[in-house]
Formats: sequence, structure tokens, C-alpha cells
Amino acid sequence: MSTGPKTIRVLTVDDHALLREGIAALVNAESDMKIVSEACNGQQAIEQFRLQRPDVTLMDLQMPGLNGIEAVIAIRSEFSNARIIVLTTYAGDVQVLRALKAGALAYVLKGHVHRELLDTIRAVHAGQKRITPEVAVELADHAADDELTAREIDVLRLIGSGNANKVIAAELAITEETVKSHVTNILSKLGANDRTHAVTIGLKRGIIEL
Repeated sequence: MSTGPKTIRVLTVDDHALLREGIAALVNAESDMKIVSEACNGQQAIEQFRLQRPDVTLMDLQMPGLNGIEAVIAIRSEFSNARIIVLTTYAGDVQVLRALKAGALAYVLKGHVHRELLDTIRAVHAGQKRITPEVAVELADHAADDELTAREIDVLRLIGSGNANKVIAAELAITEETVKSHVTNILSKLGANDRTHAVTIGLKRGIIEL
């Protein structure tokens, strides 16, 4: 009977086949880990997790249908010991916090896959948490910021879609004056110069997606 180290079984979830292939090549070249399954969206991720019960799951955030955060929440609610690494292009602090609150144990930027992914898989498999230095800096930079309310996020999202105050008011069933008040609060909280700048900041930090 073998007494060698147990192979870490990995599920990779991403809607880009080329990225999944690249990760598979990277992981499968290691002697202590292997890809056991792949998924291209959140719903498939849940199904494959149930089937394979992987040791570590690599989860993209932006996917059609069920997104990565929703998939993390669903998997963790069913399998509380699931060890999930978020693998994304987004370093925004709000997005990071959402992922960690959902139950992810680590957050790796896709641009750093070759440098950080394998060590992060081993660390998370051992029960550790990992956040890359860039992400930690982003979190620290905004730790004292006032959070936008849910309604302010709705307004910002509608601004990002190119809507005027009158349209936003009708969409949210509030007055134009209330919209203007929300916009003032949004600009203040984000330190934005104008509406376009606020949308840019919102996208960068992961507060909204368009």
C-alpha cells in the first residue's frame, strides 16, 4: 500500500476553454495534483462538485448564468468544508470581500497564475487562506471607505448603463430629487469628480458590473 502524499484533486471553473486548458497543463505537470473535472459556468460547477468532491476548486467570477460568487455560496452551503480559490482578472476590493464572505479561501489574479497558483492550491489544501499582496493592498486602501448602500449601487449601475436621472427615477420608482441626492452621496463616498468617474471607480472596485 502506498504511503506517499495524497494527490490533490482539482476542479477548474471558467467560461474560457483556453484558460482551462492552460491551467490543466500547469496543474497536471505537478506530481502532487491533478485536474479531475472542468466546468464552464456556476451551475456546472455545482454539479461537478457534487459528482467529484474535489479537494480544491478554482472558481472564476464572471461567467454567464450563475456567477462565481453565487456558485461559491451554493457549494459552501451544501459542502461546508469545500476549499475554493477564486481565480479572476478583478482586483477590486468589493469583489474580493464578496468572494471571501461567500467562503472562498484564496484570491488569485489570472495574470499571476504561473507565479502563484500551484503554491496557493497547496496552501488552501492544507487549510490555509491566501490573498496576493496586490489584493491585500487594494483591501487596505479602501478599508475605511463608506460603503455604498444597495440603493446607491442600483443608481450607479443605471448611471453606468447611460441613463439620465429622470429614467433612473422611473426605473426605481423614486423622485428625481432622490436620485440627485443618491448621486451626490455616491460621488462623495467614491471620491469621484463626476458621474463617469464614479462609474469607472465602481467598475474597478467591483461595486458594479456592466
